Amino acid sequence: MFYLPYQPIPKQPWNKGKLIGQKPPLKLNEIWGIRIRLQLARNIRELALFNLAIDSKLRACDLVRLRAQDVLNGGSVTTRSMVIQKKTQLSVQFELTSHTRLALENWIHKEGLKPQDYLFPSRVTSSPHLSTRQYARLVSKWISSIGLDSTVYGTHSLRRTKASLIYKRTQNIRAIQLLLGHTKLESTVRYLGIEVDDVLEMAEQTEV
Repeated sequence: MFYLPYQPIPKQPWNKGKLIGQKPPLKLNEIWGIRIRLQLARNIRELALFNLAIDSKLRACDLVRLRAQDVLNGGSVTTRSMVIQKKTQLSVQFELTSHTRLALENWIHKEGLKPQDYLFPSRVTSSPHLSTRQYARLVSKWISSIGLDSTVYGTHSLRRTKASLIYKRTQNIRAIQLLLGHTKLESTVRYLGIEVDDVLEMAEQTEV
């Protein structure tokens, strides 16, 4: 009797068929494209979540754990907030624009949320707040609603969006580091995807 030599089944690469690397941020017209669709649909909850995601620049795990008291001051939505990041245990501040404040006020009033309540309670699971998986599904839906490929974008796209817009306007990497709550400047450089050509262009525009 002859036995064939053992041939192990080749393992499929974990990233086969998947796009890896940095998730691109949204452009200004894309932000408004999503925002207007949510406004027209009168989707108060998702509009508040989307606007807050853009303004806060928080990771998904921090965004979904926010409570009403994190954005309230004396019963009104504040212009600035501060939270402790789960990943780094460091505090980070963020601003709330007029669009976001109005959306949050409408949502908090509609739901009758108390200060200690989670801003976005889960509607699917027994979890007391929206899960990161549920949030990712919403982001995918928003991206698809404006004709973009949802497999290219993700929750980090929303975290990167405002930081990228601010960087393009100011080219102040240190400011972006503070806004994102990064402990190292190198992390901010990689996060923004700053290339050598970008740095050279900045240098050419600076006369000494």
